[in-house]
Amino acid sequence: MEELQARHRKELRDLQSRITQKKKSATKKTRKGVNDECASLERELNEKHQAELAQINGAPATDGSPDCDQDPDQDLLPPNDKPIDAEDIPTGSMSALQISNNGAERSSDQYATSQTVPPPHAKKPNRQKARLARRAAEQEAQAAQAAEEASNLPNLRKQEQEAMEEQFKQHDLVEREIRPDGHCLYSAVASQLKDIGVGLSPAINPVTVSENTSEGYKLVREAAANFMKGHADDFAPFLEEPLDEYVSKIKDTAVWGGQLELQAIARSYGVDINVLQATGRTEKVKSGLKTGEKQIWLAYYRHYFGLGEHYNALRSKKAISN
Repeated sequence: MEELQARHRKELRDLQSRITQKKKSATKKTRKGVNDECASLERELNEKHQAELAQINGAPATDGSPDCDQDPDQDLLPPNDKPIDAEDIPTGSMSALQISNNGAERSSDQYATSQTVPPPHAKKPNRQKARLARRAAEQEAQAAQAAEEASNLPNLRKQEQEAMEEQFKQHDLVEREIRPDGHCLYSAVASQLKDIGVGLSPAINPVTVSENTSEGYKLVREAAANFMKGHADDFAPFLEEPLDEYVSKIKDTAVWGGQLELQAIARSYGVDINVLQATGRTEKVKSGLKTGEKQIWLAYYRHYFGLGEHYNALRSKKAISN
């Protein structure tokens, strides 16, 4: 009996070790099957121990269930009716073993769960996307602020146009629109020269020109460039680059014209140029010749056109009516 009980205890320990390993390696999907398998192994070992005890005690083998007359809560007794120590109980002690290892089973289940179902992780924020979103928000705020500030500013374009129209009435002038393409000063002058009968051939250094008005600005550019080159002492001190380079730009590019070019045009063609501004000021560029009647009018804008400064041609209403 002692040898049998010692073997039963060893088999119980071995089985419990196997069950623990199986439950540790179980996954969430296989846990139910593993639990069923472990319960089956315990039941088979229990039945085996019951049969061996019954055989050594001379009693018939049973299926492991207690007799009807036996107290179900009473453990099996050896033939001498002496109770067996708890550690010596080979069969009925399975339930006690399960109870004592209940905490271990729960911990193994938790271990398996922790191995198979990782805890949810918070998604790492994308710093670049956050930086781009922050920059876009800042730009949007700046644009909104700029729009608000612009709404509170006076409409300079509208004010300038209204002031110019008032000047046209006072001087009895009619405006002629010139395309804002960089050649506006020269195109406006070319249109006016033909109106007053001067033509596109300059009084100084005259050249043979075509009367094609679409190319008139090129001839006025050439006349201004030639005059500045022939009178270098009058223009070179006011330039920030060599005179030859400057006059080449006037002749061959769409660089804007200004005060120096107006002087060269006036003196080259022998006409006085009146530049009317929205402030009411009329800037007069004299030709240096005592012609008296040869003069042209230009409208000078600072804000009306989106490209910046612009010149339009002006004609006298009296000249139009005649």
